[in-house]
Amino acid sequence: MIDFDHARSNMVDCQVRTCDVTEHELISAMLSVPREEFVPDCLQPLAYIDEDLLLDDISSGKRFLMQAASFAKLAQLASVEKDDVVLVVGSGSGYSCAVLSLLSSSVVAIEEDEALVEFSTDTLSRLGYMNVAVLKKAMSAGYSKEAPYDVIFFNGAIEVLPNVYFDQLSEGGRLVCVEGVGNSAVAKLYCKNDSLVSERQVMNCSIKPLPGFEKPKEFAF
Repeated sequence: MIDFDHARSNMVDCQVRTCDVTEHELISAMLSVPREEFVPDCLQPLAYIDEDLLLDDISSGKRFLMQAASFAKLAQLASVEKDDVVLVVGSGSGYSCAVLSLLSSSVVAIEEDEALVEFSTDTLSRLGYMNVAVLKKAMSAGYSKEAPYDVIFFNGAIEVLPNVYFDQLSEGGRLVCVEGVGNSAVAKLYCKNDSLVSERQVMNCSIKPLPGFEKPKEFAF
């Protein structure tokens, strides 16, 4: 029998704290959320390893639960506050939504994969994360109905960031994403002030991609 509480504590101590994640509320949230509940039963013994986990048992495409260290660094970059409304782009299995819900006022998540929408909604509801709503929507369009958002968090790498997301960001809002492919991808923080958006490149960060944000193919003549 696996002691998941012990495994969770080890994950935070050995994977999260060691990568310069120091935000107390974020660490507390990651110690609280049962990561093993956000993967298929067959993957529960692997829920706390230091790798991305392929969710092929509950996803029709190649979607992953992000490695804990990468998620923690990106979540810390967002500087989520208690009154914030957060948009998560790509709910995946719902783990990131659960963690961010403990840091914020509410979380809206959009997801295209119907199986992931069902899994994340059921899991979040069963575990009592009542300030999260997961919606089946085209991720490239954002979700203007509940905009503006104080934080927009991309739960996977993208090649192109649609401008529509800047329209859905509040004054003083932060958008965190990883742009690029593989080891050349870069984590970026966008901030909106006086209706202008500034961009800061923060670190190299290799995470698995979200579908629907690929660069258009260029034709060679």
